[in-house]
Amino acid sequence: MIGQSKMFHWSLIVSALGAVVAALGGYCGWCLFPNMVHKKVEQSVIIADGSDQYKRFVNLPQPLNFKVYIFNVTNPDMIQQGAIPIVEEIGPYVYKQYRQKKVKHFSRDGSKITYVQNVHFDFDSEASAPYTQNDRIVALNMHMNAFLQVFEREITDIFQGFANRLNSRLNRTPGVRILKRLMERIRGKRKSVLQIGENDPGLALLLVHLNANLKAVFNDPQSMFVHTSVREYLFDGVRFCINPQGIAKAICNQIKESGSKTIREKPDGSLAFSFFGHKNGSGHELYEVHTGKGDAMRVLEIQKLDDSHNLQVWLNASNEGETSVCNQINGTDASAYPPFRQRGDSMYIFSADICRSVQLFYQSDIQYQGIPGFRYSIGENFINDIGPEHDNECFCVDKLTNVIKRKNGCLYAGALDLTTCLDAPVILTLPHMLGASNEYRKMVRGLTPDAKKHQTFVDVQSLTGTPLQGGKRVQFNMFLKSINRITITENLTTVLMPAIWVEEGIQLNGEMVAFFKKKLINTLKTLNIVHWAALCGGMGVAVICLLYYIYQRGRSAEPPVK
Repeated sequence: MIGQSKMFHWSLIVSALGAVVAALGGYCGWCLFPNMVHKKVEQSVIIADGSDQYKRFVNLPQPLNFKVYIFNVTNPDMIQQGAIPIVEEIGPYVYKQYRQKKVKHFSRDGSKITYVQNVHFDFDSEASAPYTQNDRIVALNMHMNAFLQVFEREITDIFQGFANRLNSRLNRTPGVRILKRLMERIRGKRKSVLQIGENDPGLALLLVHLNANLKAVFNDPQSMFVHTSVREYLFDGVRFCINPQGIAKAICNQIKESGSKTIREKPDGSLAFSFFGHKNGSGHELYEVHTGKGDAMRVLEIQKLDDSHNLQVWLNASNEGETSVCNQINGTDASAYPPFRQRGDSMYIFSADICRSVQLFYQSDIQYQGIPGFRYSIGENFINDIGPEHDNECFCVDKLTNVIKRKNGCLYAGALDLTTCLDAPVILTLPHMLGASNEYRKMVRGLTPDAKKHQTFVDVQSLTGTPLQGGKRVQFNMFLKSINRITITENLTTVLMPAIWVEEGIQLNGEMVAFFKKKLINTLKTLNIVHWAALCGGMGVAVICLLYYIYQRGRSAEPPVK
């Protein structure tokens, strides 16, 4: 009996110890470990001078992927006669985009950091094959089309701006006295080109003079399309304003002094247009972002751009001092996101290229090479739901005349006017006009919208906010249309003409995946194993020992057999 009592005694002790281990496993797995991981993640994402995160912040661990697809125009001559454009997508032309931040200073309390970001592009010939930068293309002549449309809309401002240069440079130009009298006339009440042209024969003559000088400005164009190389169109520049004289020279000087980022002056004095040449090199925008100190959920959140908390690009509310939702700067620059994401939440990114904040919404859980995360994508409020009925009519800048738009000045669904953002009449859509109104899509042949290929999305590691894969996908377009007394446009059908679409994104490479798994995922797996091993093992031992004790106690209570 004494041996049995000891056995019963130790079985209860072991059962109690098992229960304690199970309780500790539950406490560690549901309380201690999550708090430890939370604090560790907080420490790792905060940007402190000299920390590993600071080094990753200044130099991204791997370059971004920058893919460009060009809409090659297959029927330029027919378009000039009024035909609907037929386009063919070529690409991708893949570039590695390197980002390096030049830090200016931290705030006194360490919660803000100010920097300028330098961007550099390297062509990736292997990823681009069989395409090369020397490929010849027929593409929309963006700089000429932009000039003509800006001229149509703001002829008064244009000619007031270089009236003095005309006086000094055109004294020997035929018709200069007429030009001078017209300058005096148009300094008064602002009118549109069409209104002035209908009622003022002198200005009609001026338009004729300008029409004649377009050849000298834009290298004797035969259509609204340019024959060039991919290298020139995207980065090196398509040259124009080569040795202009008279009015042409005045026009070229006005274009140069307009300050467009996409137009640069060459050493020989000519001008050159390129989509991204201005982005390749030193940065200009001054960013102030949150370091995460004091609130890790705000890490990398943009606080100021060029020393301003808001933009001055879009329309503001009528009340003085009230900033519209369109001009608000929200979110990060998409190089990273706040940690501790939750299913069903949303987050913002800010894109300086399109002058606006974009909201991303949770879509689903994902796995990227063994790393769990969440997928986020844009919603209808990006460019589909725009207008007074959606409380964001501030995006309806109504800077375009005689184009396909709604009566209230807003564009149809799926298109956003970037005129006030880029100082050029550029229209933003999703690639291949995905989701855009039929008013635009039906006017161009060759578009094949596909949500899987053309929708913006990002996969994010939910705990740290690290982007795993994804990209911003947008398309840049311009309206083609007839412009009063400009011969080269006289037969054009009004269409929204695609030029290029781009994808700027990331796919975490093998080295970064291994680093991420070693630093976080494997640690989480180990803690998870400890949690469940202690919980299940302790409970198992406790239950088995308890059952054994009950069994043995029952046996000892049985009367002895005689």
